[in-house]
Amino acid sequence: MSSTSVELRITQRHRLDRECAASVKTWRHGTHGKSRTNTVVDCGWGRLIFGHTFADNEAIAQAILQERPGKRDIAFYLSDPHVVLALAPRDLFLDPSHTYRLYLEQYRQRPERLPFTVRKLQTRGDSVAMSEIYQRRRMVAPDPAFVWSMRKNRVMTYLVAEDASDCRVIGVALGIDHVEAFEDPENGASLWALAVDPRARHPGVGRALVTHLAEHYIARGRSLLDLSVMHDNQLAIALYEKLGFQRIPVFAVKHKNPINEPLFVGDVPEASLNPYAEIIVREARRRGIRVHVIDPEGGYFELTCGGRSVVCRESLTELTSAVAMSRCDDKRVTRRVLAGIGLAMPAQKVAGNAAENGEFLERFGRVVVKPVRGEQGRGVAVDVCTEEEMDQAIAAARGPGGEALIEEMVEGADLRIIVIGYKMVAAAVRRPAQVIGTGQHSIRQLIERQSRRRAAATGGESVIPIDHETERCIRAAGRGLDEILPDGVTLAVRRTANLHTGGTIHDVTTEIHPVLVEAAERAAEALKIPVVGLDLIVPALDQAEFWIIEANERPGLANHEPQPTAERFVDLLFPQSARPS
Repeated sequence: MSSTSVELRITQRHRLDRECAASVKTWRHGTHGKSRTNTVVDCGWGRLIFGHTFADNEAIAQAILQERPGKRDIAFYLSDPHVVLALAPRDLFLDPSHTYRLYLEQYRQRPERLPFTVRKLQTRGDSVAMSEIYQRRRMVAPDPAFVWSMRKNRVMTYLVAEDASDCRVIGVALGIDHVEAFEDPENGASLWALAVDPRARHPGVGRALVTHLAEHYIARGRSLLDLSVMHDNQLAIALYEKLGFQRIPVFAVKHKNPINEPLFVGDVPEASLNPYAEIIVREARRRGIRVHVIDPEGGYFELTCGGRSVVCRESLTELTSAVAMSRCDDKRVTRRVLAGIGLAMPAQKVAGNAAENGEFLERFGRVVVKPVRGEQGRGVAVDVCTEEEMDQAIAAARGPGGEALIEEMVEGADLRIIVIGYKMVAAAVRRPAQVIGTGQHSIRQLIERQSRRRAAATGGESVIPIDHETERCIRAAGRGLDEILPDGVTLAVRRTANLHTGGTIHDVTTEIHPVLVEAAERAAEALKIPVVGLDLIVPALDQAEFWIIEANERPGLANHEPQPTAERFVDLLFPQSARPS
């Protein structure tokens, strides 16, 4: 970079600093004319406290301290954040976020052809979907009824991104019009609560929401759009800077509450747990249950309440006996136990010699090959049709010294039912990983991009491996890894729907037939296991037909938010801590 470029950037930064400081001083010295003072906007997930509209710092501190339980208030545009903190140092902290600003007169729209639409909130279903996305991203979710009641409020603009293929909401954002809120002399607006569904297949959802909101405020004649982003969110910061946002010296103060705790206490042992252990630990801490992390890498922790301690490995606890665990661990035993009580199971055999294996394949035409023991979809091959493919799949499933199963392939949706305390708590359909062509990127590049998004959304738990099984699926579709996938073409790159191999999960708790619920609960009782994830193949969610294909002794409860899986899990361990229903 030339010295002239460096000097220009420094000059621009100084100009931004002076403009921001001047605007705050304008408010603080009361020269804002008819503009409203002490402005607080309720966003459902918390309140935005516009600090530069307050007459004094004590009033700002008092406003923050009025935060309601379970909410996350943000005091923004503070000219003296250090003074506000000094007024209540035990209760307040400086938010570790950066503020970015987009000058709308400099923004240039770049038309894009998108496989989804961005629009304003239109239905009650939109508000429910918005709340569910926030919960999946572990953000504070507003009450859908509140969101719906605010749909015509000119202060707030709710945008949703909708998948064109299935009309599912895959992203949300909230805009606040500062002119409508407090007659802002800077003629500004701000972006809040941007979230993309971690199951979204399409790239660019967040970018599209930001650009549509910018264009919305340009149409209203606004001059600038501000946003706040966590200092270490490098992917988001890179996106904002690419769109033309510039960092400005504006700070926010928040309340020290359980939701914000990771932001002001520094590193805690729980921070190193994976999402499946973390969701349980968070629920335990909310109830005042003591948490001792034993082995964060393995997901082991101990919960203690009222003289009782339980060691857990994610959702597996001491309440699950070794016998129950062994019944789930060995898929042959699982099948014998469940078939013994009359539950439908696919035909199955241990892989033997070539003649025996070939005879089984000829009998059923299409089979599934899987390890006798194993989890997270490792070594599983679905829709194997030829002896050559079967031999390769058996070798992969056996691994070093293991055994493989060949199983009749049954058609239908992949349904996971969570049973806790022998009662169904959640149900979800799982779908295999897919990529959507852009006309510019190879299938390999699309897989890598989607894997990065899935990993970011799941704490690294979900990625699409580029392995023999992925290559087999792509070849079966008549394509190659390095082939450019045409724009808009959807390609399944895995046959298994396991989340650890890039699959997505979709809540259907209220949609499944009662017979499926009964079958899952009977299976848990037969296996004598108090917490279990039953995998079923079902031709239709609202019909009674099913095949149980697996039982998982350590199901990932975090995958089923917003259903209360963690709550029911902690209820099981410590009934005295359960909230009154």
